[in-house]
Amino acid sequence: MLSPAIVIAAGGAGQRMGGNKPLRSLGGKSLLDRAISFATTQSDCVALAVRDCNQVSAQDLPLLFDAGPDIGPISALETGFRFACEQGRLHLLLIGCDQPFLPVTLAETLAQAIAGHDVAMPVINNQYQPLAALWRVDEPALKAYLLAGGMSLRRFAVTRDLIDIVWPLSPGGDPFDNLNDPEALSAAEQRLSPPA
Repeated sequence: MLSPAIVIAAGGAGQRMGGNKPLRSLGGKSLLDRAISFATTQSDCVALAVRDCNQVSAQDLPLLFDAGPDIGPISALETGFRFACEQGRLHLLLIGCDQPFLPVTLAETLAQAIAGHDVAMPVINNQYQPLAALWRVDEPALKAYLLAGGMSLRRFAVTRDLIDIVWPLSPGGDPFDNLNDPEALSAAEQRLSPPA
C-alpha cells in the first residue's frame, strides 16, 4: 500500500469568507484543525502549505511557504512535491483546509487506484476534485508547467497520466464540498447538526 505525504492547502486569502478562512470555526473546531485531524488519520507525513508564518497559529506540523504570491493552490502542490521528496515519499495527497467532509476512505481508495498513473482524481457528479487528488511527485513536470504560465491544478493534471475515480453521491451531501463563503459555512453547520 502506498504511503503518501499529505499537504493541507491553507494559503488562500479567503476573501469571500471575510479572511482568515483556516481559523473559521465549524462545530466548535477551526477548519484547519478539522483538516489536520483528517490528514493525520490518513498519513504519518503531513504538512501545512501557507502564505506566511503569521497566517496560522503554531502547529506541530511543518509549514511550507508559498513560492509565489497569488497563483492559487498550485503553489501548495509545488511546495508539497518538494516536501514529499524530502520525506522520501513518491506520492502526495493535496487537500484544502476548507473541505471538512472528505471521505475517510479517500487516501486508501486513491492509493489503490493510482497504480502506474500520475494522478488519481475523484470525480463526483461530473465535477473534478483536484484539491482532493493523489499525485505522483514529479517536480520537473510541474516546474515546466509553471514556467509556461500554468496555474490551474486541473489543467496540470490533464497534462499528466490522469485516472478519474468516480465517487458515489452521498445522501448526506457532497463529501468534497469546499467552504468559500459564510453561506457555505452556515450550511455546513446545519449539515453537522441536522434537525431531529
